[in-house]
Amino acid sequence: MNDLVWQHLDLCPHGNPDETIADAALAVRDGTLAWVGARSELPAAFVAWPREDLGGAWVTPSLVDCHTHLVFGGHRADEFAQRLAGVSYEAIARSGGGIMSSVRATRAADDASLLHAAGSRLEAMIAQGVGAVEIKSGYGLDLASERKMLRVARELGRGYPVAVYTTFLGAHALPPEFAGRADDYIDEVCERMLPALADEGLVDAVDVFCDRIGFTSAQSDRVLEAAVRRGLPVKMHAEQLSMMGAAALAARYGALSADHLEYLDEAGVAAMKAAGTVAVLLPGAYYFIRETQLPPIDLLRRYGVPIALATDCNPGTAPVTSLVAMLGMACTLYRLTVAEVLQGVTCHAARALGQSARHGALEVGRQADFVAWSVDTLAELAYWIGRPLAARVVHAGVTVHTERSSFDATGQPQQQRDAGSRA
Repeated sequence: MNDLVWQHLDLCPHGNPDETIADAALAVRDGTLAWVGARSELPAAFVAWPREDLGGAWVTPSLVDCHTHLVFGGHRADEFAQRLAGVSYEAIARSGGGIMSSVRATRAADDASLLHAAGSRLEAMIAQGVGAVEIKSGYGLDLASERKMLRVARELGRGYPVAVYTTFLGAHALPPEFAGRADDYIDEVCERMLPALADEGLVDAVDVFCDRIGFTSAQSDRVLEAAVRRGLPVKMHAEQLSMMGAAALAARYGALSADHLEYLDEAGVAAMKAAGTVAVLLPGAYYFIRETQLPPIDLLRRYGVPIALATDCNPGTAPVTSLVAMLGMACTLYRLTVAEVLQGVTCHAARALGQSARHGALEVGRQADFVAWSVDTLAELAYWIGRPLAARVVHAGVTVHTERSSFDATGQPQQQRDAGSRA
């Protein structure tokens, strides 16, 4: 047995800074939390266990990134530069850019190159405290390439100290070979791609992009119905660029989450509340595309819809690997509170994945996934911009990342770093 008591820490066990335990301790046996509470109340059964001192650090559950497109080929930095120079997205797309450039690069890449590139991005996430991540497909848009993306996502889950959940997003965009035949492509998604990939055990959930540049409500309905018929949970890219009634449609299928939501209306909010659907907000995408339409934060609060946050890591609209950066961005752009954003990347994000029983909280019986932060107050997690704050990241009771800085006698920095090591 691997027994260890982590002590001398201030604990925020559910991601809510209004509910904390001062001078706490965590007893971990074989990677699982055997006891959680104030150190002064540590039961006699754990007193003789070896100790690990965290120096009074704040500790939270590991963060949950519940919406990413982490696996893709290439990047679109040059297109970003073009847009800054005044070239329209439509002109870029007509010249072969846009999402289809990512599709071409992803189709052309082999498993090894996709794994290497996505692994680098995942390491950056782990180093900032992420212990669970959702990875969508959707840059393949044919069976072989979607399979390749999901296969790589599964390999990331096996090779890195993080829980990975896969989402099939075959209905992300219309591939060039189906130009003008969107209904035929939805047939392909529902009748060939989804059954094959689900039978191969590559799909944990199903998503669809329902919007004026994506798929219609009727087409999206078919995708959700096909997923639910196979017993798979669903989610939706909803109301990002226009109001389509997508969130209400997702709620009708009991969706885990509806994501983006800038153009969400009150009827959609009410439907989400009734269905228990989580609102996933993506401030990185909002910022990167210079959106001006804010999600209806006050409506979500009034109806009590849980709000989660995620990076939306993708090459076109959110080249983001820092979930911590999304905390401050959500506070500034959306006027969310510190309590809201911290719960948005812990307990509510876990719920958005359908994994509340496994992630987002530190409780007896759960896997010991937590982060010790280099902060004096939890508000600093939403305050600092670009500063590494995760002093130690623990996955299943094992330290998988540390970051410590010091200075020698001449004032020169010395830094020891061990980030995102492969399991």
